[in-house]
Amino acid sequence: MSKPVSKVREAKLELYRKKGKIHAKAVSGHFNTIRWSMVWLTQIIFYGACWLSWDANGLTRQAILLDIAHEKLYLFGLVLWPQDALLLAIALILAATGLFFVTALAGRMFCGFACPQTVYTAIFTWIEAKVEGDHLARLKLDQSPMNLRKLLLRTTKHCIWALLAIWTAITFVGYFTPIRQLLPTIPTWSVGPWEGFWLIFYAAFTYAQAGLAREAVCQHMCPYSRFQGVMFDNTTQTVSYDAQRGEPRNAKRQAGNTGDCIDCGICVQVCPTGIDIRDGLQYQCINCGLCIDACDEVMVKIGAPPKLIKFASELELAGQPAPRGFLSRPRVAVYATLLVVFSGLGAWTLSQRSLLLVDVLRDRGALLRETSDGRIENAYTLKLMNLADVEHDFSIEVDGLPGITIEGEREFSTESGSIHPISVTVSAPLEGERSGLQPIHFRITSKQNPAISVLEKSTFALP
Repeated sequence: MSKPVSKVREAKLELYRKKGKIHAKAVSGHFNTIRWSMVWLTQIIFYGACWLSWDANGLTRQAILLDIAHEKLYLFGLVLWPQDALLLAIALILAATGLFFVTALAGRMFCGFACPQTVYTAIFTWIEAKVEGDHLARLKLDQSPMNLRKLLLRTTKHCIWALLAIWTAITFVGYFTPIRQLLPTIPTWSVGPWEGFWLIFYAAFTYAQAGLAREAVCQHMCPYSRFQGVMFDNTTQTVSYDAQRGEPRNAKRQAGNTGDCIDCGICVQVCPTGIDIRDGLQYQCINCGLCIDACDEVMVKIGAPPKLIKFASELELAGQPAPRGFLSRPRVAVYATLLVVFSGLGAWTLSQRSLLLVDVLRDRGALLRETSDGRIENAYTLKLMNLADVEHDFSIEVDGLPGITIEGEREFSTESGSIHPISVTVSAPLEGERSGLQPIHFRITSKQNPAISVLEKSTFALP
């Protein structure tokens, strides 16, 4: 029994072997430029959007704010409430479908260029390189014993990381608590318990994920890397090594029947996850394209054509023509159709969204009563919910029966985001052959904005 046990142990050690910290070599090129452009774009939006202001009805507020305490989501001029949860569901479906669509077309391109883990790892690695030096200097520093220089470099790096992580946490919480109100409370730590928890947690999370875990998140923690393969087909473009052109490798650069790959290992040195793309498609690959940039530089230097490593599909690498059009790629066609359908559904839902919700309840205690002048009265409770960002005055009208009218007050004021129950008495003359429950309609209209109007059905009881 000892041999099988030892084999299992060896397998476990091989699967989870320690490679040491990966220090990727810096590289310049087309894909690296795109990658850093995405870093700048996403971080300008993230760190800057919470400072934008919006003037609404004479009041200035934060343009993008998820106000959990008051159950509001501000998106510039749009105010969403819990009743708009369908829009959130549609947005999440669109995000997931868009991710599947991109994956079917170009593999894990989102991971390589826009994933927050990739973006912040790039930023933290850049800081590390500025403090400790290039990849070789960092490797040498890792292997050297602790001394004053190493202690100063490591302390400086971790302090900068911590400051960036703290500012990231402040920005994140600033989308839930107005950031101009949040900042003055931090020096004295007079923040609320909710803000305090997320400031500490998100700062620690950013520091650990981007500074310490790095590629381990992509390799072992990210579920997307595990199920991405089910969205691939033989036409999906992924970062691939052209083995037909590169093999057999010519490490000594000898003349003869050899491939273009000189086995320099530069593709491994620049990879953020430390894989060898020449081993074929691997789930750890995030499709960042840095190995393409590095390999192209080498190919230019040795006078060989570029694109030994390139974005290519399985069919291209096999020398077969790729199908054209969505109809020849059912998986992509399905994702594209879902994107169009849910985009249209979201736009329609938003256009039909009403800023006033009305619920009409008939008084069950007394269905009807007859007045001294021969009219029949019914009592109702109207619950008005004002989803607008300001207070509105609503007028109530009723129709559906000859001579039907509202007795008493017909105009009511409702504050923003509040539910205002209103007791209404409706009367109609007792005449004609009608009896029993008759259909009527209540129309509730805002005096400030007549476009905010709701027609609600109900019934009127006659003897």
